[in-house]
Amino acid sequence: MRSLLMGGQACVLYGAAEFSRDTDVVVLSDDDNLDRLGSAVRELRADVIAVPPFDKRHLEAGHSVHFRCHAAGVEGMRLDVMARIRGLPGFDPLWERRSTIETDDGPIDVLALPDLVTAKKTQRDKDWPMIARLMEADYAACGPQADSVRLAFWLQELRTPSLLIEVARSGAHAAQAESAARPLLTHALAGDAGALATALRGEEDREREADRIYWAPLRLELEDLRRARRG
Repeated sequence: MRSLLMGGQACVLYGAAEFSRDTDVVVLSDDDNLDRLGSAVRELRADVIAVPPFDKRHLEAGHSVHFRCHAAGVEGMRLDVMARIRGLPGFDPLWERRSTIETDDGPIDVLALPDLVTAKKTQRDKDWPMIARLMEADYAACGPQADSVRLAFWLQELRTPSLLIEVARSGAHAAQAESAARPLLTHALAGDAGALATALRGEEDREREADRIYWAPLRLELEDLRRARRG
């Protein structure tokens, strides 16, 4: 089955500690892959615990399907499955740029870090500190040896004012180039931590609102499904 781990467990693998009993995955939504997913769900003795039901059309509309597992060893684990994520392309590009992380239980295919950061830009309060921790962990792991691609990523996504100022000052030319897409970098280049923190909050507020707008029609669809199930 072609799937990519995301959510809290992916954050753990990237070094940003977050305990999560849930497992979140994004999957390829073609018929063969969904058949394999169905077989895996049956092996886990997992039941759908909310609307929508497990159906290709709901996944392709952008909904998440929620399962509760009952098999030995995974009792009570929640499995959330998606096929589309706001701000990200379809599954094939995500698969091409995935990370494969070695664990004691074998290799795990995970959303690439930039894609995981994008997926975390939601309305949920807990996701924004996690983005900051993911970026801090990546910066700490790579240090001054980062290449130009990594430097651009930090300039685009770091959310810790002190680190963003540090990176902007050490890579001033790159920061000036990236400031057209992320204007708050001008505050980082100036070393103005207060103005930078205010701009970061504004950036977060805009992403939260974009997420609310994205989910508004999907929530209406879920309400219709709940009413139909009750009726």
